[in-house]
Amino acid sequence: MTPRDVPRPTDAELAILRVIWRLGSATVREIHDALLQDQPKTGYTTVLKILQIMTDKGIVVRDESQRAHVYAAKESEQSTRGRLVRHLVDRAFDGSATALVMQALSTKKASPNELATIRAMLEKIEGERR
Repeated sequence: MTPRDVPRPTDAELAILRVIWRLGSATVREIHDALLQDQPKTGYTTVLKILQIMTDKGIVVRDESQRAHVYAAKESEQSTRGRLVRHLVDRAFDGSATALVMQALSTKKASPNELATIRAMLEKIEGERR
């Protein structure tokens, strides 16, 4: 299965992936406990069911060698984000990265720190093209 074949994660799956990326790999209990901090009504069985679905979809892999199964992301955070952004750019912005950036900057005010990071990235890209 190539990265293009991996289905796009749902919002609930992305929340679980963020926990897994932060921890490296985790049991259902560890993921559930981490999710409770931001989503106090999240049920343990709900997390388990979503992880089973994510395993079937190929989004996570499950290590069954221990009593408590350990889950890990199949793709890195950077790879997943890149795939999601490419999909968004293609679908919503007709393939235009410029349109995406302009929309993002006009929709939500960027902090001075974020603007400095954006400027540094643009300078790096321009330097690579020279």
